[in-house]
Amino acid sequence: MFSHVKDLQFEAKPDAPDAAFARRLQEVLGGKWGEMTVANQYLFQGWNCRLPGKYKDLLLDVGTEEVGHVEMLVTMISRLLDSAPLALSEAIADNPGGGAVYAGSNPAHFIHGGGGALPVDASGVPWNGSYVTASGNLLADFQLNVTAEAQGRLQVARLFNMTDDPGVKQMLRFLLARDTMHQNMWLAAIEQLKEDGLEEMPVPDAFPDSEEFTNEFGYTYLGFSSGTDAAQGRWASGPAPDGKREFRYDDNPRANAPEPVLPPGDPRLYGTNPGGSAGS
Repeated sequence: MFSHVKDLQFEAKPDAPDAAFARRLQEVLGGKWGEMTVANQYLFQGWNCRLPGKYKDLLLDVGTEEVGHVEMLVTMISRLLDSAPLALSEAIADNPGGGAVYAGSNPAHFIHGGGGALPVDASGVPWNGSYVTASGNLLADFQLNVTAEAQGRLQVARLFNMTDDPGVKQMLRFLLARDTMHQNMWLAAIEQLKEDGLEEMPVPDAFPDSEEFTNEFGYTYLGFSSGTDAAQGRWASGPAPDGKREFRYDDNPRANAPEPVLPPGDPRLYGTNPGGSAGS
């Protein structure tokens, strides 16, 4: 059961309208790493979670918070669109430079949204449910959640440098702070899963790996670049992060199978087959 609190988690009010920046802000609303994605991702992970208790509550708590962030961004975008000129003549009537802002705005904000936000990214590409991952394996999902928060925080930080509006900057600072918390939170959740003995690396830990294949391929770095610079990395020698084996470096990767030769295809599919002739 969900309920809606009318107050916002943080103020979403610009000091002045800016239709061009409203378009840019759409990225962290409806883009691949935007708030619509993480809200749905965490909620689906939580609804699908088969562990009642702290992990399920964690997912549903933060997913619900992200829905609030969606509302904040929609509110901010709508306010940035207030009093925006609808025609070029309006844009340049009092300000010759207003044409640039008019050109940088998204017409769909007015044609489709009536002056409001849309479930799209900054390029106008509609938000897509395929952005959401809820695999049922919490360690796999939590690691992706760290990435989602890192990408989201990165984009918000970039947007921060694209506006001079104090009100917008204050909201972005709030979102940056929450993304800081969420990155650390998912990293802590990963460690908690391991401490609780529920999941280990590699994912899925429960799969019965072949000892032969693990020995030969499971911890070997293959150097395909010229030179051996990659051998200096932590990933090429020493204990692996899962604590189970040692990395080794192979600077001469070898093929383990001969060149594949496929038989002629079904002639009814009209592929180009060896020895075939047109019309045969």
